[in-house]
Amino acid sequence: MENPTPETFVDVDQSICLGFLSLMCFFLMLMMVRCAKLIVDPYSAIPTSTWEEEQLD
Repeated sequence: MENPTPETFVDVDQSICLGFLSLMCFFLMLMMVRCAKLIVDPYSAIPTSTWEEEQLD
């Protein structure tokens, strides 16, 4: 008798789970980079128009 070959396809539920997990990891990486940039240079996130308004008061 021949040895049966194991099926190598991924289950539909497992592929959806892996896709969602990879999307969440990608989103987490983007947020980490954005937060790191904000920590390094916090004043770049503030619009300069608010500085002019505060100086006029």
